[in-house]
Amino acid sequence: MRAVVLAMALCGVAGAHLRADDVADPRGERTGGATTVFANGRNAFSFPFANLSDAERTRFAIGNSFFRRNWVEAPSSTQARDGLGPLFIARSCGGCHDQDGRGAPPAGSDARTEPAVALLLRLSVPGAGPHGGPRPDPVYGDQIANAAVQGVMPEARIVIEHVAMPGRFADGTRYLLQQPHYRLEDLAYGPVAPSLLMSPRIAPQLAGIGLLAAIADAEIERNAREQAAAGGPVRGMVNRVWDAPSASMRIGRFGWKANVASLAHQTAAAFHGDMGITSTLFPDESCTVAQAACAAAPRGGPGGKGPEIDDATLAQVVFYQATLAPAARRKPNAAQVVHGQRLFAQAQCAACHRPSYVTGPVT
Repeated sequence: MRAVVLAMALCGVAGAHLRADDVADPRGERTGGATTVFANGRNAFSFPFANLSDAERTRFAIGNSFFRRNWVEAPSSTQARDGLGPLFIARSCGGCHDQDGRGAPPAGSDARTEPAVALLLRLSVPGAGPHGGPRPDPVYGDQIANAAVQGVMPEARIVIEHVAMPGRFADGTRYLLQQPHYRLEDLAYGPVAPSLLMSPRIAPQLAGIGLLAAIADAEIERNAREQAAAGGPVRGMVNRVWDAPSASMRIGRFGWKANVASLAHQTAAAFHGDMGITSTLFPDESCTVAQAACAAAPRGGPGGKGPEIDDATLAQVVFYQATLAPAARRKPNAAQVVHGQRLFAQAQCAACHRPSYVTGPVT
């Protein structure tokens, strides 16, 4: 595909080095260069890149179908989509990424009556794993699965309680925030580690992540060098993480803490951890040694053996996510938007949030 300019929404494209095949953008609307779509409404984040070919749009549609439709428990006559669980959080990718947008925690002040679907509770214990990443809890693994197939107990129930935090802005205006506190109840497999660390995560928006994948490593490394040379308070560090598809350490780009290097790894890991769907990258079920019923549960896929999502299907889902288009900025020349853009620059937000990039190929 053609190289495109990726422009962050609040900063426009001023000063970007445009490629010859990029489209003109005098109003600063095209957040993703030639890939940008002009769309509003509930489906605004679900369109393909504007510059995809017909063949690529077909791939996008196939990936979309596997992204949105529910997976089912094994054994099933629907072998292309069976293998859900044994432990899981959602039945489909779209179950957390609603309309390809971000998820939301339970809306009520008490989560006892509303299940947490798009909320992921990441678990770890002190120390580092084999590749320098976090160590999982020995009983419950690296995340809590609050749902399970028949015959297997869900790991736990996530309970959220909110504590009011009143305060005032500098001009005296009052505000009231709600600070969430998380805990686990109904632990099905015994106690968690005494030193357990919990980190809540909400499913992020997906539109434009393929452009993030297309930023060259050298550009990310240059950001770190320039910040270090500037000597200011912002000194970002390049995070290097284990990437299963390449079996190597690579620059982290995805996830709330840049802890995943590639969309292929991110997608396969989400199928595995969030839905219990195995693949060639993650061939084993996510059961721990304390979860015998989980380990004994039927497996999906052809003959109940091998990966539950094959490489070709996984590749279609990866392509779908990689080509979800960023929506154009709305009213970029409105006075309030322009004023906010100035404040963004004055506050030196661009020290972290670089205004624009020229991407390489999106594959």
